Amino acid sequence: MIDRPWQKINGIVERGHQVASGSALDSPYPVGTIEMQMPFFQALGLDLSGYFPGTLNVSISPRTFQLIKPEFTFRQVEWTDRHPPEDFSFSQCWVSFQGFAYDGWIYYPHPETKKRNFQAPSTMELIAPQIPGIKDTCRVEIEYNPLEVAIT
Repeated sequence: MIDRPWQKINGIVERGHQVASGSALDSPYPVGTIEMQMPFFQALGLDLSGYFPGTLNVSISPRTFQLIKPEFTFRQVEWTDRHPPEDFSFSQCWVSFQGFAYDGWIYYPHPETKKRNFQAPSTMELIAPQIPGIKDTCRVEIEYNPLEVAIT
């Protein structure tokens, strides 16, 4: 098999539901869903301890994406007693902002197992380190593995 080079797509940071980070005032998860999920992902083989415990939501509209062969897929993760177990997939990525590149993960909670806080098919949720100066409406470039992620 021949390795294909990673591909890049531009996007715009958009405000999310703020449940992943626990910033939403009405969130039932005060510490945020990502922080609650991290120990479960680590036990399954994905260590996210060096990353910000929230998601960076990036719109690639009008394009959409699909994880076709993600590096990790975890099924039936029982991370809370507030709803049934969920499925999650992850694909490694890089986020470039203001001349710096940050390693990260495309975080994909499978919508068929989610109860609420759905994302548009053009919105990528990324887990990355804290990125200085980044905020809503900032332009970023995402580098992704086309063997794992399809963008149409």
